[in-house]
Amino acid sequence: MSAYSIKSLPAEERPRERLMRHGPESMSTAEILAAILGSGTKGKNVLDLAQEIVVRFGTLERLSEATVPELQQIHGLGQVKAIQLKAALSLGVRLKRETVGAKYHIDHPVHAYHLVKDQLENEKREVFLVILLDSKGCVIRDEVISIGTLSSSLVHPREVFYPAIRHKAASIILVHNHPSGDPTPSPQDFEVTETLVEVGGVVGIPVHDHIVVGKGSYCSLRQKGARFS
Repeated sequence: MSAYSIKSLPAEERPRERLMRHGPESMSTAEILAAILGSGTKGKNVLDLAQEIVVRFGTLERLSEATVPELQQIHGLGQVKAIQLKAALSLGVRLKRETVGAKYHIDHPVHAYHLVKDQLENEKREVFLVILLDSKGCVIRDEVISIGTLSSSLVHPREVFYPAIRHKAASIILVHNHPSGDPTPSPQDFEVTETLVEVGGVVGIPVHDHIVVGKGSYCSLRQKGARFS
């Protein structure tokens, strides 16, 4: 009996069969990863491969932050499986954001930060997004407007306010990250904010704030004295 074949396990102990019979709640993290991966590689069955992934990254948060090349550093995890795993983990992150965003009320900058921090604080590129709010200050949705280089992103008022008009937002909050991890606003951040606040006044969709996300911290341009009226 091969020690490396998942078929060598009794059917009731195989990850996908266990998920079908008992649901994911009864399974360990390694077993769920094994169910996603489906198969191992020569010399290593899928459960051993999944367990190695768990040990290497330690937590699901660290695993979700790993890039495809970083995942491929694990012996037996080729590009296809690494992409497969990254895609599954990304869906989990998106689900978390959607769940938090449902009827999520923002009345302080920290609430906006908590809504988007998982999406932005580990980004290696500068990402600019807009949070759309209804008349009661609850989140309608957030949308990525631009993805720039390590140091800058191009933001045009048309792209910023199009989703706000389309989804009938009453107001918006601007958000972008600093890949350096330091959320201190740059002069350009203030300039972009001033321009978008002016446009918001013209189209009747006020900009409430502009949040800069760093590594484990944020900065509110409103709290830094930028004008929003």
